[in-house]
Amino acid sequence: MTQEALLTAGAEIRPGVRYGFFTDTSLCIGCKACEVACKQWNSLPADGLDFAATSYDNTRALSATTWRHVRFVEQRKGPITPGGPDGVRWLLMSDVCKHCERAGCLEACPTGAIVRTEFDTVFVQQDVCNGCGYCVPSCPFGVIEVDFAGDGKAHKCTLCYDRLKSGLEPACSKACPTDSIQFGPVQVLRERAERRVAALRAQGFAEAYLYGTPGEPGATGGIGGLNAFFLLLDRPNAYNLPEAPQLPARQIAPGLLAGLATAAGLLAAAAAVFLGGRRS
Repeated sequence: MTQEALLTAGAEIRPGVRYGFFTDTSLCIGCKACEVACKQWNSLPADGLDFAATSYDNTRALSATTWRHVRFVEQRKGPITPGGPDGVRWLLMSDVCKHCERAGCLEACPTGAIVRTEFDTVFVQQDVCNGCGYCVPSCPFGVIEVDFAGDGKAHKCTLCYDRLKSGLEPACSKACPTDSIQFGPVQVLRERAERRVAALRAQGFAEAYLYGTPGEPGATGGIGGLNAFFLLLDRPNAYNLPEAPQLPARQIAPGLLAGLATAAGLLAAAAAVFLGGRRS
């Protein structure tokens, strides 16, 4: 069976194949079906119904109990005129864990609770996690979180690992009515995504690009590619995504060198003071 065939309805999902999500934000209608499906399948508690005053978003961000989050971004490109929302557009994006090729959360976990599965996804083993929270600052996308109000353990999207083992598509992509969220082998998804970007640019959307693929924003700082990547229509910061995400581990060597340089400078200054005092 070819990788293309693996994307067809009812096709076999096999261990050893690298799976992920391609989220096409140009197709998202903000229905939140993905959020509801994720919560229903994973038995996650409901979020509050707080009105944000700036959008229709009540979940606000990814969290230990929200593994899919539909972001609503209202942009004003011109003046608002009576009788019509001239110059206004909405950017909608269903955000999720990126299941990075090189995952900062996995590298930081001291207990081995965070592992890479046979589907090349990043998974938190709840029976091993001790809730230390080291993974939280190690994620450059702010995805993973410790549920201090619940079981005290770290949680994030599992890419429906239990469904994959049963040969089922993840709940969020299964529920998406517009195919904004597409699941399949990452290599095939990237080829499909590149064709989609080319088609959008041919239609006049010159700003369309793939966030989290080699050569584009979101795949720098030692992270490599993302198994969950996005087609965006504006710069990453418009979607609250980092322009150039960095793994914290990449900062260890520069930080150590800077610390040694500072220590050397302090020692030199102390020696100069000591020797100057002896001469006097």
